[in-house]
Amino acid sequence: RMTSSRATDTQTLFHNFGRVFTALDEKLEKPVMEHLRAVYSTLAVGVSIAAAGAITHLYTDTLRAGFLLSIGSIFLMMALIGTPATRENEKKRMGYFAGFCFTTGISVGPLLEMALAVDPSIIATALTGTVLIFGAFSLASLHADSTKYLFLGGSLMSATFWLMLISLFARWLFPVFLILLAGLAISCGFVLYDTQLIVEKNRRGDHDYIWHAVELFIDFVQIFRYLVVLLSEKRDRDDRRRR
Repeated sequence: RMTSSRATDTQTLFHNFGRVFTALDEKLEKPVMEHLRAVYSTLAVGVSIAAAGAITHLYTDTLRAGFLLSIGSIFLMMALIGTPATRENEKKRMGYFAGFCFTTGISVGPLLEMALAVDPSIIATALTGTVLIFGAFSLASLHADSTKYLFLGGSLMSATFWLMLISLFARWLFPVFLILLAGLAISCGFVLYDTQLIVEKNRRGDHDYIWHAVELFIDFVQIFRYLVVLLSEKRDRDDRRRR
């Protein structure tokens, strides 16, 4: 009976989990759903390319993170922005997108080197956490009222500005761990905001799925960065206490 009860609970769990996704087909218009599929498919490709970039930094001497590479990443983003989103330019813009993701992955390399020196398992834990957090906040945004989180834009920009000022000039006022948690919270807020903004833009005729994928890619990478640093700081503190 206990085994049967557990099986029923598992089936119920999977049924409810499936409903989270199938309910979106009922809530969102078909063109919006098709656009979101294109956005998230492109995002998945971008994350994979970024992972390849990070591996390139870690295990080869071909390309390493540095100032010139950062300039190249900015150039690729500006090239993507400056190229009209037309069918004729789609392959070119995908190339810019791939280049931007690859160079972003390389730029994360030094952070991953630090994490590997502390505990190699941090990277896998941070990546899993990023996928879960990003997925949860994305679904929360899509299931919420269509404009519920759009008001967050100004507050998030302001919070980012103040966090940057504190990090640069007044870090001594707050514990590093608290600053990192604030940064993670802001990044999660941007997932809520950007997801709803993409939906509303598409409803108003903006079908640029590549740029929308860039916006979510930046959110994804930011969450990953914060988790890597937070986990590294926590592990480092735990090691110091044991000593």
